[in-house]
Amino acid sequence: MQRKGDVVSNESLANLLKEERRFAPPVELAAAANVTAEAYEQAKADRLGFWAEQARRLTWATEPTETLDWSNPPFAKWFADGKLNVAYNCVDRHVEAGNGERVAIHFEGEPGDSRALTYAELKDEVSRAAHALTELGVEKGDRVAVYLPMIPEAVIAMLACARIGAAHSVVFGGFSADAIAARIKDADAKVVITADGGYRRGKPSALKPAVDEAVSRVEGVQKVLVVQRTKQDVAWTEGRDVWWHEITGRQSTEHTPEAFDAEHPLFILYTSGTTGKPKGILHTSGGYLTQTAYTHHAVFDLKPETDVYWCTADVGWVTGHSYITYGPLANGATQVMYEGTPDTPHQGRFWEIVQKYGVTILYTAPTAIRTFMKWGDDIPAKFDLSSLRVLGSVGEPINPEAWMWYRKNIGADKCPIVDTWWQTETGAMMISPLPGVTETKPGSAQRALPGIAATVVDDEANEVPDGGGGYLVLTEPWPSMLRTIWGDDQRFIDTYWSRFQDRYFAGDGAKKDEDGDIWLLGRVDDVMLVSGHNISTTEVESALVSHPSVAEAAVVGAADETTGQAIVAFVILRGTANAEDEGLVADLRNHVGATLGPIAKPKRILPVAELPKTRSGKIMRRLLRDVAENRELGDVTTLTDSSVMELIQTRLPAAPSED
Repeated sequence: MQRKGDVVSNESLANLLKEERRFAPPVELAAAANVTAEAYEQAKADRLGFWAEQARRLTWATEPTETLDWSNPPFAKWFADGKLNVAYNCVDRHVEAGNGERVAIHFEGEPGDSRALTYAELKDEVSRAAHALTELGVEKGDRVAVYLPMIPEAVIAMLACARIGAAHSVVFGGFSADAIAARIKDADAKVVITADGGYRRGKPSALKPAVDEAVSRVEGVQKVLVVQRTKQDVAWTEGRDVWWHEITGRQSTEHTPEAFDAEHPLFILYTSGTTGKPKGILHTSGGYLTQTAYTHHAVFDLKPETDVYWCTADVGWVTGHSYITYGPLANGATQVMYEGTPDTPHQGRFWEIVQKYGVTILYTAPTAIRTFMKWGDDIPAKFDLSSLRVLGSVGEPINPEAWMWYRKNIGADKCPIVDTWWQTETGAMMISPLPGVTETKPGSAQRALPGIAATVVDDEANEVPDGGGGYLVLTEPWPSMLRTIWGDDQRFIDTYWSRFQDRYFAGDGAKKDEDGDIWLLGRVDDVMLVSGHNISTTEVESALVSHPSVAEAAVVGAADETTGQAIVAFVILRGTANAEDEGLVADLRNHVGATLGPIAKPKRILPVAELPKTRSGKIMRRLLRDVAENRELGDVTTLTDSSVMELIQTRLPAAPSED
């Protein structure tokens, strides 16, 4: 029987935990791995000592003697008596160590332009930008909003803010003027850094008009700093608007970074809230940089002298903060930064870039992987991907079939896959395999990293046994944890610490398999209650994608008078499957029933050409739920293509008769 509050039923758990494929670490990688199994034992024996040792990876102006102050939970302080400069740790110290000529960023523009920034050049650019911000009146403790495309100036702007002690608030370059204005107002940003535009899907995409509109709605913005990328005509407000190249071009490349307290604010990053008002997640300096640097070193087995690393995320999301800007640069990595979309000018663009730069470590999202599956195995097969040695996954649970496709078609059945779980709020990776240690399982993030304490509990906060499902919680503070919600300590407590006493509730459902390894099931609000059974959307999506005719699936729970919620699935078919084949829909329903049990069989399945996605690649299930329940559509401004929703609405079929 299913207990009240369980995230998944025992029946569906039993089916999903049948995954029996295992992949040992490559012998050569394991022999020279940065982190071995001993790290788990070391951290278990002395967790705080372990993190104190990792903090020594950084260069401190004042070495910390305190590790954790947890005297006022849930408000943590890590390395509180230490002082450091985050930008110095990401650029200057590598130049001083004799690595100034090492490439920090290989930039690849969507139109095909490219440039390489060495660490010495990056230091000069960050110094100029820091002087420019100071000239514009930005001081320690101020906030700066950043609304830029995926160009090096985005990283430079973030580091320049860190260098002078101003907190940055990066806003994803696809957000609307309303979203920008709300974030500027909440953070009380003094300066906004933007661009005339960026390149997207083969053409210039304007950015400054949205900033102009947003700034007109709020008070307090003194200057708008504009990077010239596309050379589009832009409206100009004299006295307020400043060209980036003009003001930075006249600055000195010599800039002395100031050391700040480890708990000095580094950035605010807004994430969705259940109330509709975005939450400003506040991260500070010393603990955040310690954990991002360590996890980037450990999880990717980074060898900065030889590796070429590529994280395909946008800097507007936390993955771009932690694993494009701060973690890789703190470690002296050479990385690729790509401006555009994976299908411009052709569907092999990602693999062309891997081949061009000899990428060795690739970190991307399950949504992208499933898209590549849909496009076909023949596309990556045209390119030389033999340089790759570690593959990573981030952003949402990855279904086993996509995991296997990634391993076979991108990793040539030799690259370990590190499926990472973490959040904007956690700041850095929390659960992941280690590539030189872990025997991996397709679809599982597996276990908490050394120094991290995570488990799965039931509705009464009892830890579930192996084989059980429930809610993912973190039971001990960690260095890169959010410190609060900007301007709202009570919301911070209510949102993350009230559900389970003294434990951080991540908002995600999870299960343990018989080995105690963790499988993520997605957000708890993506769990459907069907005739008294809790069924995860991720489970049903995985079952659908395991059918040979399905490339991608998105599942939502729609209100149903009889069952409480009915399962509605939207599927993208593989090339040869026929969307008009009524027998195929029945076959898909039966396939899910056979895989997960009859209770999980979708009531409706709709083949579609595309799914509604944001420009970051996330599927907007909220909009699909609106369609499934015949409601007026919510906000579609963040979608890559809003016309997708019109097409889906017109094709929603009637519910089939129940079996």
